[in-house]
Amino acid sequence: MALRKTKTSSFEKSQNRALTTLALPAIILLLLFNYLPMGGLVLAFKNYRFDKGIWGSDWVGLKNFEFFFQSQDAWRVTRNTIGLNCLFIVSVTVGAVFLAILLNEITKKKWVKFYQTSLFFPYFLSWPVVAVIVLAFLNTDLGIANQALRLVGIEPMMWYSEAQAWPIILVAVNFWKAVGYNTIIYYAGILALDHSYYEAAVVDGASSWQMKTQITIPLLLPLVTIMTLIQLGHIFHADFGLFYMIPQDTGALYSTTDVIDTYVYRSLRVVGDTGMAAAIGFYQAIVGFALVLIVNSIVRRFNSDNALF
Repeated sequence: MALRKTKTSSFEKSQNRALTTLALPAIILLLLFNYLPMGGLVLAFKNYRFDKGIWGSDWVGLKNFEFFFQSQDAWRVTRNTIGLNCLFIVSVTVGAVFLAILLNEITKKKWVKFYQTSLFFPYFLSWPVVAVIVLAFLNTDLGIANQALRLVGIEPMMWYSEAQAWPIILVAVNFWKAVGYNTIIYYAGILALDHSYYEAAVVDGASSWQMKTQITIPLLLPLVTIMTLIQLGHIFHADFGLFYMIPQDTGALYSTTDVIDTYVYRSLRVVGDTGMAAAIGFYQAIVGFALVLIVNSIVRRFNSDNALF
């Protein structure tokens, strides 16, 4: 009996060693790109000068944070980052679940593959390509949107000067690009559901609508919760390509399109203030981490099985 335990233990050790070896490249990359750069957070508390270097620059305490929070930009970029990301999460989640349920209703596999490919294709497009497509729609003189407005007798709009219209535009663009990826995930979740529930519902005389609302959506809810929590982890981290490339970095649109990531980029490119940029990035990381903990604790209080940890 003891010999059998020893053999099992040695087998488990060799198996764990092999798995650890396979994971080692990813662990090294994680350390290099996610943990090692954390040493640069010290710049948030220094008046960084290139001639003195990181460690030789003078300590300034919390002055970099004070400069940011005393300006009007702090509230604007925080509001835009959280507000727009919340709209993104809600719109994409609702749309993806709806489209996944529709895909599940299609019986012919060739049409399922066609719609999957059509929905998933925009996800592979880079933001510069998407920006050109959006410009083709919103260009003042030759854009498709203004051409359509002229046909119905409405004056063309200066889209890149209308800041109030851009939250809707950004939500629409993000939805078009991201909904396909999330739809595939939820569709796979639906396929993994136990079909005995549906068979029992058919026997009980349940309608198609009742099966979707009383079986599919409730059983899909744990996956939706996990996906939402993962996305909330990035709620304070805006997609730089979306917010920089799509509005074309137009100053007239900053009131509704400027987010923390684009603000940090401009702080480095225009002002050259490395200390303030590091302070804003540190603030972004702390608030994002706190939001994940808060939302996860709320989910755990109602249903611990749906929480991430």
